[in-house]
Amino acid sequence: MSTPALTTYQRHHLGPTYDHHVGHLYPAMVRASQAHVVMLTEQGLIPAERGARLLRGLAELRADTAPAPAYDGSFEDTYYLLEKRLAEACGIPTSELDVQMARSRNDLDAGVFRMLLRDQLLGVLDRVLAAGRTALDRADRYADVVITGYTHRRPAQPTTIGHALAGYAEALAGEAAAYADLIDHLNTSPLGSCAFAGTDLDIAPARVAELLGFDGLVTNSYEAVAGADHLVEVGTLNARSLATGARLARTLMDWLTWRWVVTPGDFTQGSSIMPQKRNPVVLEHLVSMAGAAAADAASVLNNVGAAWWEDSNNATTDVQVRLWDSNDRTDRFFALLGGFLAELEPLEPPSAEEIVASGATTTAAADALTRHGVPFRAAHSVVGRLVRGGDPASWTAADVRAAADAVGLDAPLDDAAVADLIAAAVRPELVLDRAQVDGPGAAAVRAQVGVLRAAFDTVAGRLAEVRDRLGRADAALDEAAGTAR
Repeated sequence: MSTPALTTYQRHHLGPTYDHHVGHLYPAMVRASQAHVVMLTEQGLIPAERGARLLRGLAELRADTAPAPAYDGSFEDTYYLLEKRLAEACGIPTSELDVQMARSRNDLDAGVFRMLLRDQLLGVLDRVLAAGRTALDRADRYADVVITGYTHRRPAQPTTIGHALAGYAEALAGEAAAYADLIDHLNTSPLGSCAFAGTDLDIAPARVAELLGFDGLVTNSYEAVAGADHLVEVGTLNARSLATGARLARTLMDWLTWRWVVTPGDFTQGSSIMPQKRNPVVLEHLVSMAGAAAADAASVLNNVGAAWWEDSNNATTDVQVRLWDSNDRTDRFFALLGGFLAELEPLEPPSAEEIVASGATTTAAADALTRHGVPFRAAHSVVGRLVRGGDPASWTAADVRAAADAVGLDAPLDDAAVADLIAAAVRPELVLDRAQVDGPGAAAVRAQVGVLRAAFDTVAGRLAEVRDRLGRADAALDEAAGTAR
């Protein structure tokens, strides 16, 4: 018998949506259904024999790793595919199924979405932690490699490669903690809320949550199916994290262009016409990926904002592909960035003469005067006059005293003050001795690395605890479903 032609709605919405969703949703729906049937059986809401038959059918579906069937219009979506295949596995018509008792497509979708996002974000967090630790390894190794730090795209002050990378690692530490918090937020179960108002049947939602590794229940059944804040948080956290990483990628582009660091060979592409070129286009890709993550977040926000405060596909189902793509992109972003950083090595960092000629040491020169009691604004003015007179490398003691006299200091500069100013102006490597705990001093940077390693270790511990709970829940569900059979 020929298959009826698909309707316009099936051809242009239900079919494409099924194609996008089934590979993600179907396995998770089977797993959630196992927990649901175990609970229904334990609560005496279905007879033990009927529950065992359903669990045998669900076990068969879970073991079947064949690709999902093509969409042919004989079922509406993945939810009804599950019912169709479960009935076939149990050898009964769909009219005799109990798997949908005290459950709606609404709360099942909401629960499965949380399960999928939880698992995806665990992988993302692995990548963030790995990239952060790599950044710290490089920060520690290159804590004494002096470079010119920039503000507003202009040379500003001496710093080090280690200081810059430790700074990015601190941003990653904050993002890692935010992902761990988000996973905790996601890991509450909406299952049992049904359409949105629950049920009069004596169900045990906490048991389902326990078997699926959730930490607890969403407090309110309306929020459980209508809420979308957690979905917005996924998209926006990814966008935020990639935006920060893209800023580092742009800075790394400059470092490569200036030959401060080696261009990692594994992250380059050749030119089609210029044989001498190796293009680090991965950095361009990272910037583009950040833009795509921002677009995904904007799409989620727009859909959620356009929806009603109720269960609505705008705010739930329709944003899933954007979130799944965003999570995949975020995972790849940090794999690429971490891999790039792992191969980063100094090549020709700016010389002391280049740093001095850029004017980057002049703030340190002004600070040197303030250590001898000169008010900062007056010290700033003295150094400003010196800068306008020539390159810091050319300054003499006579030049310094003439500038001080022109500014009208209350007392003449002594020899020590003049010597300190000149030394600060021509020796950018003095920044390595800076004692300020958050600054670019080599010892300070290495101390920062230690603090940040501990922060990553704390988040890694949280991640391990979540995985341990999920593993124990999986084992408990397997045992409960097997016992029920």
